Amino acid sequence: MNTERKDSSNSNARTGGPADEVASACACLSNGGMLSIIMPVFNLGKTIYDNIKRVQSIFNDVIPFEIVPVDDGSKDDTRSEIERSANDYPNTVKPVFSPVNGGKGSALAQGLSKTSGTHILLLDGDLDLNPSLVWNFFDIMRNENADIVIGSKMHPESKIDYPLRRRIASFVYYGIVKILIGLPVHDTQTGMKLFTRESLEYAFSRMLVKRFAFDLEVLSIACSNGYKIAEAPVELDFGNKSGSLTLANIRQVMTDTMAIFYRLKILRYYETLEPYRMPDIPPRVSIVIACPSVSKMLETCIDGIEKQEYPDLEAIVLPDEPSGRNWQQFVREIPTGKVRPAEKRNMGIRAATGEIVAFLDDDAVPLEGWLENAIPYFTNPDIGAVGGPAITPHDDPFMARMGGRIYNNFFVSGQYRRRYTPTRVCEEDDLPSGNLFVRKESVEKRGGFDTNYWPGEDTILCLGVVHKLKQRMIYDPRVLVTHHRRPLFLPHLRQIGRYARHRGFFWRRFPETSRRFSYMIPSLFLMGVIAGLPLSFVHPVFKWIYICTLSLYFLLTFLSTHYLRNLSGWIITWIGVAATHLTYGACFLSGLFSHKMNEEVKSFDHYSESEKK
Repeated sequence: MNTERKDSSNSNARTGGPADEVASACACLSNGGMLSIIMPVFNLGKTIYDNIKRVQSIFNDVIPFEIVPVDDGSKDDTRSEIERSANDYPNTVKPVFSPVNGGKGSALAQGLSKTSGTHILLLDGDLDLNPSLVWNFFDIMRNENADIVIGSKMHPESKIDYPLRRRIASFVYYGIVKILIGLPVHDTQTGMKLFTRESLEYAFSRMLVKRFAFDLEVLSIACSNGYKIAEAPVELDFGNKSGSLTLANIRQVMTDTMAIFYRLKILRYYETLEPYRMPDIPPRVSIVIACPSVSKMLETCIDGIEKQEYPDLEAIVLPDEPSGRNWQQFVREIPTGKVRPAEKRNMGIRAATGEIVAFLDDDAVPLEGWLENAIPYFTNPDIGAVGGPAITPHDDPFMARMGGRIYNNFFVSGQYRRRYTPTRVCEEDDLPSGNLFVRKESVEKRGGFDTNYWPGEDTILCLGVVHKLKQRMIYDPRVLVTHHRRPLFLPHLRQIGRYARHRGFFWRRFPETSRRFSYMIPSLFLMGVIAGLPLSFVHPVFKWIYICTLSLYFLLTFLSTHYLRNLSGWIITWIGVAATHLTYGACFLSGLFSHKMNEEVKSFDHYSESEKK
C-alpha cells in the first residue's frame, strides 16, 4: 500500500482538487490513517485496467491509500486485467476474486474484509462517477463532522448525464424510502460513498441484503445507530448504457426495500444484534453430521461447508457403514453401525478436536457466513450455544416445498416460526440440533445427548445448557442453513407425529422447556372438534358456536396459506395445515399419557433411503 503523504499544496494540479479539500482529506485521515478504495467489478475486462490506473493517479503520492478491486465472478477477462494492474502497482492494488456472482453487496463485504484503511471509499468499478470528487467528500466529512458522505444525483451541484426514465425511477424510489424508512438523504443508490471504518463495519456486520437494495440497508443501519450522513455532489456520465432497470429488478428492489422496512421498523432486528467480533485466532470448529448413509444431500452439505471462509474447521461424518468415499481433506468419516442419531452425535463429540462443536443435519446446507456469524458469540463466556433458522431450499420438490410452507405458517409454528424463517436475534432455551453450535466443554459437562430419545434429544441438551449450566443460548437469523423438508402428506405427517409425541411426553418429564401452552393448542383444538360435534346436536346455540368456530378456523388458515402464484399450492398447503394440526394434537395427547417412549432405532423418510448408492 502507499503510505507516503505529500504536501497537499503541491498536489493540487495533479489531483484536480482544491488544496483545502486535499488538506481536509489529510486532516480526516490524520496520523496513521489511510483510505481504502473498494471497487466492485463484474464483466469489465475492457475497461477495468484503465479505471484502476485512473484511480491510482488521483491518489498517488497525495495520501496513504490502497485499491481493492473485487471481481464478482466475471465471465470475461476481468480477472486477468485486474491481475495486470496488481503487477503494475503491487504496493497499492490488492485484488479480491470471488468464484461466483454474489451481488454487489456481497462483493463489497468481501472487499472490506481485506482492507486496512481508517476510511473506506465504495466506488463503482465502471467509473461512471468522477472519482476525483472524493476530495470534496472529505471536505464535507470534515466540515459537517459526518461519519458517512454519499454521492447524490439529486444534489443541486451535481452534473449528471442520465436517462429521463432513470431520473423518474430515482425520484419515485426516493419518495418511497422517505415514507418507509425516513432516511435524511435524497439518493441512496449512487455508487460513490465515503465511510469511516467504524460506521461501515457496524453496518456490514448486520447487513442481510446482498444485491439490489444493499445501499439502503447499509445506510439505514448506520443512521439508526446514530452515525451522521451527509450528501455530496457528483459528476455522472451514464453514456449509452442500457442499465438494469427491468421489471424483475424493480420487483426485487421493492421486495428488499419492504424487507428492510420490516426488519428496521417492525422487528427492530438491527438493534438486537450483539457487537461481537471474530477473535484474532478463531477457535477450531468440529462439525458433526449424523446420517444413516452417504447421499447426494450429504455431499451438497459438505460442499456448503467447504465454501465457508473459516480458517480452522473439521467435519465428522457418521454413517452406519463405511462409504468408501474419498472425502475432502477436512472431512473425517467414522462408521458407527446402525444406532440412533443421539449415539452417533456422541461419538462425534468424543472424536471432535474443536473447542466448538456444530451439529448439522446431513440434508442441511450452510449458507454464506454461517460460521462467521456464529463463532464471534463464543467470545462471551456466558454464551454456551448458538443456533439459527433452517429455511426450505428453492430446489426442493414441489410437495416438499409445500411442507416447508406449513412450517413457515404462523398458525402452525407460532412464535417458533423463527426456526424456519429468519426473524430477529433473541435468547432461546430450545433449538433443533440440525443447526446448533455448542461449546464442547458444555456438551461434555451434560454428558452429551440423551440416547433414550429420538427426536427430542436436542431439547434435553438445550435444557441442560441453559437451565442447568446457566449459560445463554442465542438465536441469530444470520446463522442460516437450508434444510430439505419431508414432502406432503404422509412423510410430513409422520415426522410431525414423532415431534408431537415426544413433546407431549416431555410436557410432564421436562417442564422447563416443554410445559408451554402453545404446544397444547392443537390438542385443545382437536378435543374441541371431537367434543363439539355431539354437543351441536344438543342445542341450537351449541350448533352455531360449533359452526362459527370451525368457519373462522378455516377462513383464517385459508388466508394464512395464500399462495397467489400457484392455486393448487394454496389448496394443498391449506389442507396440510389442518392435517398438521390434527396429527400434532392427537400425537401430543398420546405422548402426554404415555409412561415411556419406545426406542426408535430405525430412520424414517430419509433422503438417503430412496437414493441409489
